Amino acid sequence: MPIPRGQEALPIHPTTRKAFIMKATRLLLAVILASAIGAPIEALAEDKKVVQQVRSADVQLPIEGNLPSLGSATEWLNSQPLTATGLRGKVVLIDFWTYTCINWLRSLPYVRAWAEKYKDQGLVVIGVHAPEFAFEKNVDNVRLAAKAMRVDYPIAIDNDYAIWRAFKNEYWPALYFVDAQGRIRHHHFGEGEYEQSEMIIQRLLAEAGVGGIRRELVSVDTRGAEAAADWDSLKSPENYVGQERTQNFASPGGAVLGKRRVYSVPARLRLNHWALSGDWTMEKQAAVLNKPNGRIAYRFHARDLHLVMGPAPRGTSVRFRVLIDGRPPGAAHGIDVDDQGNGTVTEQRLYQLIRQPKPIADRQFEIEFLDPGVEAFAFTFG
Repeated sequence: MPIPRGQEALPIHPTTRKAFIMKATRLLLAVILASAIGAPIEALAEDKKVVQQVRSADVQLPIEGNLPSLGSATEWLNSQPLTATGLRGKVVLIDFWTYTCINWLRSLPYVRAWAEKYKDQGLVVIGVHAPEFAFEKNVDNVRLAAKAMRVDYPIAIDNDYAIWRAFKNEYWPALYFVDAQGRIRHHHFGEGEYEQSEMIIQRLLAEAGVGGIRRELVSVDTRGAEAAADWDSLKSPENYVGQERTQNFASPGGAVLGKRRVYSVPARLRLNHWALSGDWTMEKQAAVLNKPNGRIAYRFHARDLHLVMGPAPRGTSVRFRVLIDGRPPGAAHGIDVDDQGNGTVTEQRLYQLIRQPKPIADRQFEIEFLDPGVEAFAFTFG
């Protein structure tokens, strides 16, 4: 069964009742935390009655269990091996990640900022890297990605998913907040709620007796793929390119697993449908291009379009050209292409190919690979 990412599915517009419950829950947590760390409560809510009700309640963050052993990590980066026992007395933030996950990438600026701000006050951030794709099991790939993304805190390599299973985790990204006594006190799955997450960190540090905590919350400058999604315009969910998990594949005749085949793009693609053109082999996790000038076409509706891909032979490169509605992207180009749509695949990672200005509408994306040997894994949007 595939392991789900954090918030890859499109957000569902809630009913009025659900929206109220979610808002009330967030408000409740915010007020509890503000009260615990001495922040002003009134600024957090327009409904003063709710504030008064919460003030009178003695609510605590629950104990969800103990920090599991970290001894099953296959390797550690940026640190000597850490243990649950050795971390006693520290507040610990466990962040499950895999380096091509767009949802994790968009949460990274906050985790990175928390690690830096609170490192001298007793917070230890540990990134548990549990790979989704086979190439993410390569520790050298993780090491290069961590350096490029400025992930300086300790990283536990969890290639066997042993730590993942110990936490009973199911998502990227997933945050687990551990107090100084080694107890899990809160968790958060997916993107968002960064203010509440930081207030929980402050709360647990205060419980540990740490003084002089700066109460103002971090402010981050997000750029490139780390920038928050344009949720209001997002109508395209993540989709995999490998035959095992793809949806809405529209090339005539369908996909053939593990065999070379010449594919074609139909005259018209429906929204969120995609197709191949040229000589490709569809594997379980990826589509592999066998000859030059193969193309992928995708009908999408989003500000951003990303493609997880890489050269099949390590150390090689593959040139490509991107079009949107049949033309060079111009101002709609992503950080990994120029305004004419030109780019080069040099490593296995997520590439941002489109970031378009408004208005956002249904668009036809095409990428043509001028060289053979590319592996395409997944499309994500933002």
